[in-house]
Amino acid sequence: MLNTGKFSDNALVVLRKRFLKCDSNGESKETPGDMFRRVADNIALADAYYAASPREVVATSDKFNEAMSSLSFLSGTPLRNAGRKLQQLSACFVLPLDDSLDSIYEALKNSALIFRSGGAVGISFSKLRPRGSVIKSTGGQSSGPVSFMRLFDRSTNVINEGCVRFGGTMAVLRVDHPDILEFLQIKLDNEELNNFNLSVSVDDMFMDSVKQGGDIELGVELQKKSGAQKIPARDLYNRIAMSAWQSAEPGVLFIDEINRHNPTPSCGRIEAVNLCGEQPLLPYESCNLGSIVVSKFLTRDGKINYQSLKDVVFTSVHFLENTIDVNHYVIPEVEKMTKSNRKIGLGIMGFADLLLKMGIPYNSEKAIAIAEELMEFVTETAREASAKLAEKRGNFPNYPESIWERNGTEYMRNATVTTIAPTGTTSLIADCTSGVEPIFALAYKRKHMRTLEGQELFYVHPEFKFVAEKQGFFTERLLEEISQKGSCQGVGGVPEDVQKVFVTAHDVLPKDHVRMQAAFQKHTDNAVSKTVNMPHDSTVDDVKEVFLRAYEMKCKGVTVYRDKSRKKQVLNVGKD
Repeated sequence: MLNTGKFSDNALVVLRKRFLKCDSNGESKETPGDMFRRVADNIALADAYYAASPREVVATSDKFNEAMSSLSFLSGTPLRNAGRKLQQLSACFVLPLDDSLDSIYEALKNSALIFRSGGAVGISFSKLRPRGSVIKSTGGQSSGPVSFMRLFDRSTNVINEGCVRFGGTMAVLRVDHPDILEFLQIKLDNEELNNFNLSVSVDDMFMDSVKQGGDIELGVELQKKSGAQKIPARDLYNRIAMSAWQSAEPGVLFIDEINRHNPTPSCGRIEAVNLCGEQPLLPYESCNLGSIVVSKFLTRDGKINYQSLKDVVFTSVHFLENTIDVNHYVIPEVEKMTKSNRKIGLGIMGFADLLLKMGIPYNSEKAIAIAEELMEFVTETAREASAKLAEKRGNFPNYPESIWERNGTEYMRNATVTTIAPTGTTSLIADCTSGVEPIFALAYKRKHMRTLEGQELFYVHPEFKFVAEKQGFFTERLLEEISQKGSCQGVGGVPEDVQKVFVTAHDVLPKDHVRMQAAFQKHTDNAVSKTVNMPHDSTVDDVKEVFLRAYEMKCKGVTVYRDKSRKKQVLNVGKD
């Protein structure tokens, strides 16, 4: 495969193993340029559905190709599937699950179909009766939601054997479910539910009880009656935090805050999110995501070029809107719900790189201000782009009963337009920092990526290397020292002003991680995927403080990761 100089060696490894067409021997049949053109031509075809001429379709394809090939905008699932046999372009799905054998096995089948096509799912297991409940039809006892999670996990293992992108499930359980304690324990065993992420759905009532020292009554919502077991809310809160401290799971979903921003409340209440937590969705709903590399939009005088950014936002919204129409839906109910609300999730990546190039520390007031300004611009521009499309194509079908109709917005093609995704592999292709995360480390290893067949990739942050070489303090010995700790803080030979700017994930205090997430959430339609990295010596009380701070700052959820809290980590510094 020819390297034109645009891609790093690590990016080429990811492209070859995850995205490029390959022959039966695993050898690439297309270049990255071929891939971008394949995707652009395919996604542009949707314009013809709305009376565009062949010449106009070609023009749209050229715009899409330019945005992708310049590494200004990328959308992962289309890179892999568009213009190929699968043609399944969505990464995020939520499936319903009711308390019946028919519903359970329907969800099991549908999740398998989604995994096979390259997607992942979110499922709330909260409606399943607790372990030990009497089953009236048989006289036996229910095995509870955790047992069915194990069933889904085993099914996922089988399906993943033949997939390029491994499937996974975000399992959500209400905080007042009688089996919540079993749910909190399951991931303490490193061999359990390896295809799952876990989140506890907490409501305002629970958080108020935690603050006031009240009780929580388990099973009331499920059984529609009072008189169930009561436990102190703070005790349960402590157990949630302890599990997260020990195993980085569960995450916490602030479900009432999510539903306060549900754009189509007449369609139902949101109960679950996608695999990484950034996309709240209704049952049978899917969403297509893409991200703009914001570090590409810095002028020579160190300012953000908002006009160029606006142009790419318009192109990106057009691209994501088109994916809804050319998508192949493996489940009819998903097609109906997705096309009724037409949600898209445009986000950003390379934010930490942007700050570095501007000489601004991630953990500073100025960085928070830039985050708000930048995301407000992206969201407002994306809404403008969606409105322009609606003038030509019509509003999304559920618009008449949506928040957009209520607030007097005349045109809106998409019920939501922005989401901050983790951008795992797409940020590797663009060779930028993921999502809105700080630099994980200035030098680190990435491993345990099953789709890379266990291959280790070593990274050195290019901006740090550039500055170090420019200022004359770069040496191989310095790189070795930094690679052992990941950070340049306190490293001899690194100037203080460089240390101040080049902060890494573990140099940032947990409270500043939360502040940054809240700054982006303030101007994001859906949610923000953001990990609160914590040092290994953090305490359970530190975790509890993060949860409370995120709730009070109106985040829609929060995830913590205490370093080395799992035996296997994707990102590693120093000796393993």
